[in-house]
Amino acid sequence: MITRRYFLQTATCAAAALAAPRAFALGNTSYPSRSVKWVVPYAPGGATDVLSRLICQRLSDRLGQTFVVENKPGAGSNIGTQAVIASAPDGYTLLLTSTANAINASFDPTLPYDFAKGIAPVAGVARIPLVLVVNTDLPVKSVADFIAYAKANVGKMSIASSGIGTSLHLSGELFKSMAGVQFTHVPYRGSAPGLTDVMSGQIQGMFDNVTSSFELVRAGKLRALGVTTRERSDTLPDVPPIADTLPGYETSSFYGVGAPYDTPREIVDLLNREIDTALSDAEIKARIAELGAIPLHGDAGEFARMLAAETERWRKVVSLAGIKKE
Repeated sequence: MITRRYFLQTATCAAAALAAPRAFALGNTSYPSRSVKWVVPYAPGGATDVLSRLICQRLSDRLGQTFVVENKPGAGSNIGTQAVIASAPDGYTLLLTSTANAINASFDPTLPYDFAKGIAPVAGVARIPLVLVVNTDLPVKSVADFIAYAKANVGKMSIASSGIGTSLHLSGELFKSMAGVQFTHVPYRGSAPGLTDVMSGQIQGMFDNVTSSFELVRAGKLRALGVTTRERSDTLPDVPPIADTLPGYETSSFYGVGAPYDTPREIVDLLNREIDTALSDAEIKARIAELGAIPLHGDAGEFARMLAAETERWRKVVSLAGIKKE
């Protein structure tokens, strides 16, 4: 006979088992059995840190070991990326991958590593639309207006970016080619100083991540003409896609997770499932939406195919623009 005490003891044990940190058996070991390093190849602050710390906290809670964010900035993400590629393929060193990895594969022929052969794709995290913003005094209200104005003012237009070879720069280069316009590219160290000069009128416009510009648009300090994704952004729902005017135009920034190439498949699949689960959490979804980003769901194979497609997309833009690393 099952007594009430037996039932309560069983229920308590079951609840404790569900709440306990989970270690997953992999051969004769468990993973993770110690802390995991999550390398962010950028300086602290901004969307990269916010996304990384959100997911690392959830992984720590779910897997029972600390996932520690370590910032390794420099050389357009190459220092942090190379450090992870050189790490042991045991699942204890992970990389926040990004658009820079896809661009650098063709933009920088001096890279001391082959990203495609050095990193195993683990999971997508988020995609962030870019937006074409202009000074509010510029007499344009749409992408079509902007193109017409640029054609009528050859040699007088300047567009800012966060640096040569960034997704912001290359989005502008693709726009120039598809629209048949010319403007001077002015690279800055980061998007903030570029946005400041657009607001002051020293620069006419800029392609920028929605994350860092949407509040300025909402405050009326910048005018948004078009987003770079095929669909409208929930963050700027009244701003149409540039593709409505230039069919086929599409760019964005993305973030994901990678590990050293020979990391065991069981670890890759485990991390993928846990990250994908984290992205479905209501609190994390809300925080990602606040950044103007869109969660990237899917298994490791889907993320690998996305990385390959993004690398090819940016290779074509780099080739089209004829730019090279200085």
